[in-house]
Amino acid sequence: MHQHLTIEALKALDAIDKKGSFAAAAESLFKVPSSLTYTIKKLEQDMGCELFDRSKQRAVLTPAGQLVLTQGRDILLATNRLFDSVKQLESGWETELRIARDTLVKQTPLFEATKEFSTLDNNVDVSLSVEVLGGGWDALHTGRADIVIGASGDLPKGRFQTHNIGAVNFIFAVAATHPLAQVEQVIELNQLQLYPSIVVADTSQLLPVRDSGLFASKQVIKVDNMQAKITAQVQGIGIGFVPYHLAKPYLDSGELVEKHCVVPRPSQDMFIAWLKHNDGQALQWFTKQLCKQTWL
Repeated sequence: MHQHLTIEALKALDAIDKKGSFAAAAESLFKVPSSLTYTIKKLEQDMGCELFDRSKQRAVLTPAGQLVLTQGRDILLATNRLFDSVKQLESGWETELRIARDTLVKQTPLFEATKEFSTLDNNVDVSLSVEVLGGGWDALHTGRADIVIGASGDLPKGRFQTHNIGAVNFIFAVAATHPLAQVEQVIELNQLQLYPSIVVADTSQLLPVRDSGLFASKQVIKVDNMQAKITAQVQGIGIGFVPYHLAKPYLDSGELVEKHCVVPRPSQDMFIAWLKHNDGQALQWFTKQLCKQTWL
């Protein structure tokens, strides 16, 4: 690593971008703002360029700053992985295990497994996050996650171990108060085009973004998780396909009404996936437990 580029400086740059301000970033790093300001200014002086445009009300990354941040995050990730590998080599236990869950699958089984894991005699931190569509495979590919629950679509060959947890069945549903709820025949494309559709945005950062369950509509409203999509449809904001196992309580209560439309929406196989040849004890424990759970 170049002598001017330190891990401390990269962590500061990363925190400022994530938190939105020098003050909030300093608090998250348990530093005083002046210390963070000095770190960034020194980095700018050493690299001979400005990393932030300070002409606006809040500091915004310059193109050079964005480049340093993007590649710097790769360095931070590699550094964390190095420390994890050394600790795992010495004790058999990872420093941290990162588990990502697609919002199509229930979160309760993951919380139950995590609660049981916390009673074991180890000091492994567990990081839980959510992904959507191609975001699961992307999280494994980029190292954001060690295990993904609910990965779907084409299975990458060679790198990952997988366990099929079942297939998600989708239904087309609208709020009981929505005009389409009164339509008794199969809903045609021209009728769908009269109303907004609710879509969960793909979280993939590097691999190609996938579209799922899209159809021509008056307007597309994107949300960040499946529960938000269901809530939006219950409130009559828009229409779309939802997983039956998550929508069932709202169908039973009458808040959502299942309708038939001309757009096909096939079922979708879901998988738990993790990197092959990872012999960390935390990963081995979790994959064994998670594969026993009922997710759909």
